Amino acid sequence: MKLWDKGTAVHPDIDRFTVGRDREFDLQLARYDVLGSLAHAMMLERVELISSDEATALYTGLRDIYRDIENGEFTIGNTVEDVHSQVELLLTERFGEAGKKLHTGRSRNDQVLVDIKLFLREELRATVASVSSLFEVLLGLSEYFKDVLLPGYTHLQIAMPSSFGLWFGAYAESLADDTIMLHAAYRIANKNPLGSAAGYGSSFPLDRTYTTELLGFEALNYNVVYAQMGRGKSERIAAQALSSVAATLAKMAMDICLYMSRNFGFISFPDELTTGSSIMPHKKNPDVFELIRGRCNRLQAVPNEIAMMTTNLPSGYHRDLQLLKEALFPAFGELRDCISMMEFALQQITVQEHILDDSRYDHLFSVEAVHEKVREGLPFREAYRAVGEDIAHGVVFRPEQLHHTHEGSIGNLCTNDIRKIMQRELERFDFGHMDGAIAHLLS
Repeated sequence: MKLWDKGTAVHPDIDRFTVGRDREFDLQLARYDVLGSLAHAMMLERVELISSDEATALYTGLRDIYRDIENGEFTIGNTVEDVHSQVELLLTERFGEAGKKLHTGRSRNDQVLVDIKLFLREELRATVASVSSLFEVLLGLSEYFKDVLLPGYTHLQIAMPSSFGLWFGAYAESLADDTIMLHAAYRIANKNPLGSAAGYGSSFPLDRTYTTELLGFEALNYNVVYAQMGRGKSERIAAQALSSVAATLAKMAMDICLYMSRNFGFISFPDELTTGSSIMPHKKNPDVFELIRGRCNRLQAVPNEIAMMTTNLPSGYHRDLQLLKEALFPAFGELRDCISMMEFALQQITVQEHILDDSRYDHLFSVEAVHEKVREGLPFREAYRAVGEDIAHGVVFRPEQLHHTHEGSIGNLCTNDIRKIMQRELERFDFGHMDGAIAHLLS
């Protein structure tokens, strides 16, 4: 079955090629297609385009289909083109004319638009939860290891003293900024395109504000042409948000791979979190973190992949947009898998103490030596030159204590301030409003 079927047979090869993997990915949209259809049916009854009896039949049938989806009992038949066709087919088989009337005032274009927006909302919510959980683990580690010093590097050369507290906290704050990106993507997704039909509206007196309320959207995509243009844009912005989180994870995974190596030896993990070599019995390989790094680097390519598929497309719908599902849908699960594995591993990390006692870090405190001379009254540039001469003559300066007190430094991690930033960002998501609307719709 095809919603656009006019009785003309399509060549089987054309059918196979154009449908592609739609059935596979549409199963992930099924519950959202039913929710959109429920809201649309309620609106059709409200504007008197269907009778109350027809509406009641549709509500019953759609909620039955939703339960089947939740129970894993919903499938898309091999002869059915997509989820939209499958839902309408089931309703028509059961309720006849009422099922045929559900498509009044809408197109497959705005159906898939609203499905994807609802899908993105839910996937972004799940991603935010994962990011928030990892954030708390990182901040906890930052506080726990705040007094354990670590060499800092620039150009992969020893630079200045750092700490594990500073290192863990840096990635926590990075996730807080990533959450700003996730919120931006959520707000773009949280606008209702339903009622834009094929991208040019309808002559029926549709109540688009009503469906916006029913589906718990923040607002409408008002302009119907822009609503259609939002296909691709919503996906690209969501992919950019995922890419931001992925970049944070990839960088930390790279740090971990370095710090685990014998040349550094700063951290270690239990044997069961590492892998071995088929020939070298001493090896403890960081395969988990290498795969996190590789997967997250691949995820950072998704926004560009989506941009390349949508670049220079004119306004209106084009079948190219179907391919966006294949690029974006798996990305959510892959990112959350990486977040989960990073969180699991970090909770079992062992940190090496007294790293800086090693003589290889003798010159890590050169800046401290410069600052000491500045405190004694020497201008900074002369103090810098004097310490440089001392280093050239083998003089080593190791202070008894470090005095880093400004905000965000070794001695003042500002953990509570970073937590407040994250909490403020999390509070901006209106998940409660969304949940309340969907629960009402299904009741």
